[in-house]
Amino acid sequence: MEPPSGPPLTVVMVCLTVATGVLDAVSFLALGHVFTATQTGNLLFLGFGIAGQGGLPVVLTAVSLGSFTLGAVLGARMESTLADHRQRWFPAALLAEAGLVAAAAVTGWEAGPAWGPALVRRCTVIGLMAVAMGVRNVTAIRVGAPDLTTTVATRALTALVSGSPLGGDRRLGYGTHAVPRRLASVASMFLGALLGAWLIGLGTRPHLVLLLVAVLVAATALLVPGLTHRQNNRD
Repeated sequence: MEPPSGPPLTVVMVCLTVATGVLDAVSFLALGHVFTATQTGNLLFLGFGIAGQGGLPVVLTAVSLGSFTLGAVLGARMESTLADHRQRWFPAALLAEAGLVAAAAVTGWEAGPAWGPALVRRCTVIGLMAVAMGVRNVTAIRVGAPDLTTTVATRALTALVSGSPLGGDRRLGYGTHAVPRRLASVASMFLGALLGAWLIGLGTRPHLVLLLVAVLVAATALLVPGLTHRQNNRD
């Protein structure tokens, strides 16, 4: 009933990290300088905004933070309940995330390329995306894949450099096979952000980009049971 381990899990988590980069590109570039996954940035933005500096959106940031918290609560209750009943909590959590992202896309469908001045609509879209990312963070923590949190790259980047021949710190992985995994974690976040920004730059409507992310996450969820089954048969 658990997710796969080893290389199959790494592939799954890398796909989810790419999705994170795309989502934050949409939220930051099309919804008004707010993140829906990287809540560290939102905490800083909220502080800057309350201080009246930088012209940052306090309301949108607060909506994202609050919705993310709600998503974490809902995700924890759902996933722990499924696990207690020996149900497949990992793909179920990914499907729930995909559904929330798809709902965000549908909510913003008629709002135009930049999701214009409709504050309530924008807050709803941001809220749904942030709830999805709250669920995702619970999922990633429960999985516990080293260096693959799927929403934060700072730790993986630090470990990558310090555990590489440049840093040479054996306590942080120098001499092990951790470098490719850490590189994949950092690179997938960058590539997701690049892809999202490129699609927005091409004039792609944000809700279409969100639908693309929802499809990616849903496809990943449907892939998980097969990977787990194959791994169990090999073991």
